[in-house]
Amino acid sequence: MNHRTQQLASIDSDRLWDVLIIGGGASGLGIAVDASSRGFNTILLEQYDFAKGTSSKSTKLVHGGVRYLAQGNIKLVSEALEERGLLAKNARHLFKKQKFIIPNYKWWGGPYYAIGLKLYDFLSKKLSLGPSRLIKKKTVIESLPTLKTENLSSGVSYYDGQFDDARLAINLAQTAEHKGATTLNYMKVVGLIKDENHHVSGVTAEDTETGKTYDIRAKVVINATGIFTDKILKMYNPKHKKTVVPSQGIHLMLDKSFLKGDTALMIPKTSDGRVLFIIPWHDKVIAGTTDTLIKKPKIEPIPLEEEVQFILDTINMYLSKKATREDILSVFSGLRPLAKPKKDDTNTKEVSRSHKIIVENNLVSIVGGKWTTYRRMAEDVMDTVIETFQWENIPSPTKKVPLAGNISETREKTDSHLYIYGGQLDDYTQFESTSPEYSEKIHPNYPYTKGQVVWSVRKEFARAVEDFLSRRIRLLLLDARTAKEVAPVVADLMATELGKNGEWKEQQITDFNELADKYILN
Repeated sequence: MNHRTQQLASIDSDRLWDVLIIGGGASGLGIAVDASSRGFNTILLEQYDFAKGTSSKSTKLVHGGVRYLAQGNIKLVSEALEERGLLAKNARHLFKKQKFIIPNYKWWGGPYYAIGLKLYDFLSKKLSLGPSRLIKKKTVIESLPTLKTENLSSGVSYYDGQFDDARLAINLAQTAEHKGATTLNYMKVVGLIKDENHHVSGVTAEDTETGKTYDIRAKVVINATGIFTDKILKMYNPKHKKTVVPSQGIHLMLDKSFLKGDTALMIPKTSDGRVLFIIPWHDKVIAGTTDTLIKKPKIEPIPLEEEVQFILDTINMYLSKKATREDILSVFSGLRPLAKPKKDDTNTKEVSRSHKIIVENNLVSIVGGKWTTYRRMAEDVMDTVIETFQWENIPSPTKKVPLAGNISETREKTDSHLYIYGGQLDDYTQFESTSPEYSEKIHPNYPYTKGQVVWSVRKEFARAVEDFLSRRIRLLLLDARTAKEVAPVVADLMATELGKNGEWKEQQITDFNELADKYILN
C-alpha cells in the first residue's frame, strides 16, 4: 500500500478529528505541525499541491521587514525577527544568513539607514545574525561589482535570512506526519457539513485524482486558504463580506552575472515608494517585488506588463549590466492574502502584514500574515481554538520542534544542489546509489537527477510533473524554458512510479507546458 492510499484509508471511516485544516500553504502546514505537536488528531486537506499558491512564490526572505520599521510597526518587526531566529535553528538546512547592502547616492543616506538598522539589530536581541555597518564606497563596490558607481557615496550592510519556501512547506508536511497528522494534497473541499444547530461539523472533500468524495467530521474546521479565505467563509455564510485584499507580487529571475558574488542589493525607496530586492538564489538572481491590488484571486496570477517594466526600469537604475526582457529566465507571480483594513485602502503596501483570526462557531479562519511568522500564526490559531472551545490547555512546543531535514549545528551544510535534503541527505544518496539511472541528469545544464524525481514521488508527496519541476526542485522558477524541455523525462519517470498510462503522461506534459508558458515573457 503506497503512502497516499494509506492516508486516504485514514479518512474513509467514521473517525472524528479534533482539527481539520483546509489549505496546505505556509499557514495551514504550520497549524498542522502545531496542532499535531500538541497531541490533537489533525488532518490537512489541500486542493492543489502543497504551497502551490502564494507560499511558493515569495521573495525567499525570512526577515523582520526593514520597511515595516519605517512604517513604525515595531511589534511586527520584533515578532518576525524572533521567528527568523527560531527558523534558523529549527530548519538549519534551508536557512541561509544573507548579507545585504543598501547603496547610498546621497551623503545623508548612510547615517539615516545606519541608525534605522541599529534598531533592527537591537530588536533581533540574542537571535541577531550579525551587526549592521556603515561602509565606505570602496567596500560597496568590492561586494557589488555590477553596481553603478556614479555619485555613489557609501553603503550600509546588514544581515537577514533567506530560505527555499516550497521546500520548507514539504518539510512542514513531513513534520506534521511524523507527529501523527494526515496531510493530503489534491483533496478539494467542496462543502461544509453542518449539524442541526447550524454548527460546522466537518467538510465534504473530493479527491481530484479519482473524483471520489469523502465526508470528514471534525470538532473544529480551520480555514487557512490564503487568497481563497472568503470562498470558504461564503460556504458557511452566503452573505459573508470580503475579508481579504489580494496583492500581487511578481519576481524576475536573471542570470547570476547581473549581480555577481554572494551579496544582495536592497533598494529602500523606488519611484513609487516600494522596497526592491536583488538577491542571489540557487545560482541565479531574483529581482522583486511589486505590490499591485488585484480584484479577483487566481491560483496562477499573470504578471502585468507594467510590473515587469517597473522592475526592469528600477534595477537598470542601479546595475551596470542592463537587463532586458530577453534576459528574463522566468517570471513568477504570487498573491498575498492581506487582511482587509476597516476602511477601503487601495494602497496595499500600507496594508498590515499582521494576521487576524476570525471565529464563526466551529469555523476558524486565519487571514494575512507572512512566511516569516508562520509558526507564530499557527500557535495563535491553536491558542484561540483551545480558549474558544475550552479544550485542554496544552502549550505549543513548536519553538523547539526541529523540522524534518533539520541538521545539527556541528554538521556542515553541503554546497551541492542536494542541500535541500538536509538531515535526509544520507538516505537520499543511499537511495540514488540503488540504480545507475538515478544519478543521470535530467538536463545537461543543471545538476538535478532522475533519482530526485522518483524520490519526490515516494517521499515528498509529488503527484504531477509540475509538483516536481516547480516545488520539489525549483526549475520552473529558475529557468522556465529548460523546465519545458525536461517535462517529458519527468513525466515518463513519474508515470512509471505512479503506475500511470501513456495518456496520463501526455496530459501531464501538455498541462505543464501550458503552465510554463505563463512564466515566459513573449
